[in-house]
Amino acid sequence: VQLQASGGGLAHAGGSLRLSCAVSGFSVDDYAVGWIRLAPGEAYEGISCLSSSEGTIYYSDSMKGRFTISRDKDKNMVYLQMNSLKPEDTAVYYCATPRPLRTLCPPANEFDYWGQGTLVTVSS
Repeated sequence: VQLQASGGGLAHAGGSLRLSCAVSGFSVDDYAVGWIRLAPGEAYEGISCLSSSEGTIYYSDSMKGRFTISRDKDKNMVYLQMNSLKPEDTAVYYCATPRPLRTLCPPANEFDYWGQGTLVTVSS
C-alpha cells in the first residue's frame, strides 16, 4: 500500500488549492481513503473520508462546506478541493487509510497508514 499526496503550496486567505493522492496497492473503488492534517503543535485532525459503501463523511464542521473530497477510479486517485482557505488551515496534509483496509470510513483516530504528506501554507 502506498499513498502519495501532492499539490500543496502557498495560498492567500480566501484562496483555493487542490490536493491529489496517488494510491497504489488497492483500489479506491473498493476501500476507504481519507484526508487528515497535522498542524504545528497540534494533534492530527481528520478532514474527510470517501468510500463506495457510504459515500463522503466529514470529521470537522470547520472544514465541511469548504473542503470537498473526490476520487477518480480510473486513475486510482483521491482529491481534496480546498476553498476559502484560512491561515488556520496551515498544516501538512496526508491522505490516509486504516490498516487493515476497510470498506467503510473509520473514526478519525483510526487512520493507521499515512502516506507522504504535502505542506499547505495559508497567509493572511
